[in-house]
Amino acid sequence: MPEDHERVVLTGMGAVTPLGLTWSATWSGLVAGRSGIDKITAFDASDLPTRIAGEVRGFDPADFLPVKRINRSSRASQLAVVAAREAVADAGLGTDLEGLDAAVVLNSAVSGFPEIQASTEAYERGGVRAVHPSFVASSLTNMAACEVAIDLGVHGPVNASALACASGTHALLEARRTLLAGDAEVVVAGGTDAAITSVMFAGLTAMRGLSRSNDSPQEASRPFDAERDGFVFSEGAVVCVMERLSRARARGARVYAEVLGGAMTSDAFHVVAPDPTGRYAARAISQTLERSRLDPADVDLVCAHGTSTQANDRTETMALRQVFGAHADALAVTAPKSMTGHLIGAAGTLASLLCAMSIVEGVVPPTINYTTPDPACDLDYVPGTAREMPVRYAVTNAFGFGGQNCVLAFGPV
Repeated sequence: MPEDHERVVLTGMGAVTPLGLTWSATWSGLVAGRSGIDKITAFDASDLPTRIAGEVRGFDPADFLPVKRINRSSRASQLAVVAAREAVADAGLGTDLEGLDAAVVLNSAVSGFPEIQASTEAYERGGVRAVHPSFVASSLTNMAACEVAIDLGVHGPVNASALACASGTHALLEARRTLLAGDAEVVVAGGTDAAITSVMFAGLTAMRGLSRSNDSPQEASRPFDAERDGFVFSEGAVVCVMERLSRARARGARVYAEVLGGAMTSDAFHVVAPDPTGRYAARAISQTLERSRLDPADVDLVCAHGTSTQANDRTETMALRQVFGAHADALAVTAPKSMTGHLIGAAGTLASLLCAMSIVEGVVPPTINYTTPDPACDLDYVPGTAREMPVRYAVTNAFGFGGQNCVLAFGPV
């Protein structure tokens, strides 16, 4: 067993998602098997083939931020700041990290997209004077991380990366490396995205990736189901606090779970399609188990990437069977995107916190809308309702556009 100063743990959680404005509400929604997907209200989608999304409803930035900060920041940044505040408070660190040796790793996949669309439209209407002075700054990929750092008084490393749908998982892997390298004592880590706009949906429609189940939005996201017809685009921010176990114990912090290790690989195959063999996704899972000192039989839970697209779900199932062999049939494999839709940059962080909570509480949220088995997806997807069961070790997968695979493993402390 590594020394406590070599072990990294989760001590705080925060979220703003289609299931609620806190992590507690989000987790309760996941366990209840509740869908946060509904008709789009962010813009008039009546002329689009897809008119549903996972919107964060009831969020008013004025409840949390002064007008000047609202005007200068993107919705993705606003969601991230609120989720980060919850996470650090949950970790027992208050709301101000000034004076602590702290860092931020806050990733995003499509941050800035709404600001680019809105500013382009404003320019076409009124020229240069119609473009907001904060447009460029608010649209930068690193700005959500910087807004969190400003809000919390973090003066250590501030890092932001874009790995498409693997962004939120990579944030925790990078945070773990930051802590073990001694670059910080506390890291605020996670992901955020908020890009429910007409142009985004037009582009995703052209790509033919979205579900068109407009008449039954809460049943639209159907990971691993034979009748799945695409993913549901969503928004949200999920953030956690990570630190070395030695520090957490020294300050008497509550510890949720240990971040045992992780790995990244690249399919190097296609810009949106996964390698159909699943071999490089499998390699990331295998490397994660090796680096976490786990045997395949040690793992009880996999929080799947599970997008509800034909190719992804089939390939992920293949990858799990390649790694786990006969033990794959004993795995509980859950797909939270069935309830939240795809949170894009925040999806991997949500999946990571789900793993930690399942270890702590002994319950696995379900994959909802799984009603018609697909012969190519033949694992135990925890259909319909949550399952009470002991979870020793859990793994989460994230597979991003461009073939970026990122996997993490979690265990008890």
